[in-house]
Amino acid sequence: MAIIDSYFQYLVESKGSDLHLSEGQPPKIRVHGGISAIPDQPVLEGESFRHLLAEICDPKAFERYLESGDLDFAYAMDEQSRFRCNYLKQKNGLAAVFRLIPTEIASLEQLGVPAVVKEFGHMRSGLVLVTGPTGSGKSTTLAALLDYINTNFSRHIITIEEPIEFVHRSKKSILTQREVPIQTPSFSDGLRASLREDADIVLVGEMRDLETISLALTAAETGLLVFGTLHTNNARKTVDRIIDVFPAEQQSQVRTMLAASLRGVLAQLLCRRCDKPGRTAVHEIMFATPAVSAIIREGATQKLSDVITGGKAEGMQFMDESIWQRLREGIISPQEAYMKAIDKNRFKKFLPPELGNLGNASGGEAPA
Repeated sequence: MAIIDSYFQYLVESKGSDLHLSEGQPPKIRVHGGISAIPDQPVLEGESFRHLLAEICDPKAFERYLESGDLDFAYAMDEQSRFRCNYLKQKNGLAAVFRLIPTEIASLEQLGVPAVVKEFGHMRSGLVLVTGPTGSGKSTTLAALLDYINTNFSRHIITIEEPIEFVHRSKKSILTQREVPIQTPSFSDGLRASLREDADIVLVGEMRDLETISLALTAAETGLLVFGTLHTNNARKTVDRIIDVFPAEQQSQVRTMLAASLRGVLAQLLCRRCDKPGRTAVHEIMFATPAVSAIIREGATQKLSDVITGGKAEGMQFMDESIWQRLREGIISPQEAYMKAIDKNRFKKFLPPELGNLGNASGGEAPA
């Protein structure tokens, strides 16, 4: 048993999501969104901390980390506990952040994702984007969606991840999981190769550069169903981010490609619950109707909010509607609703008097 496993066990027993280890600090965990130190633990430092990190890592990869200052990999403590590991260097020395990955893949129903999201699994081609800030549960939702496809359809699904988080067993579908940089050098290399691997569906763990986004659009146009993730809060910002990655002279062409290939956007945020410990997900859902495609082609993304708000019959949902529903059900507090909302004014009137000035200190839109 590795020395670090005692910290992992404490994290699991505390129902936490992340373990933070940083030279010059005591070990800390995140539980339901808040961070606190593990009680009665010394400050991490020196050779003992270096050994603690090296013990669960491939020696060559650890040497690379000491040279470059960054490393991503996955570690399984036991059959029930698997972790996404990120090693980094910081001002006081070495550091690491570990995210607990559930070994059981939850269903879309268990996650509280609207049933209409299953429609993305029925599509045969195009681009579907699952978006949200870091730690908002994008990977968990995508794993549930892939498991739904895996259970109900005969497809070849290729995932390109850094690192592999949820381990899928092939059911009706064939699942091929590839890890960057172990089984494929980069997201773009893995995506390019998938075009020759008889794939029906490709999951791109992160669309963070022009080459990967460009290849994803091309793959979607050539008949693959491509699932990708971005760190954006809503559908409008997602469309803007994709287009803004390209040089100005290419943006008109990219708008045309995106209008033709985009099938939908699922944006997700996590809100702290006020009815019991934990967090709840809120969603914005956009399907690519002819009106949405026309707006993308024109570059008039400010009109998307109106189309989503008016698209309830097609299963669309505006983020603020989802937040409003959770507030009305008493699941989240007015302050949490206000902080996560796009249109702050809609929720300002529900704030208690002592928090009424919050709106003056905060901007109108949630951060991207």
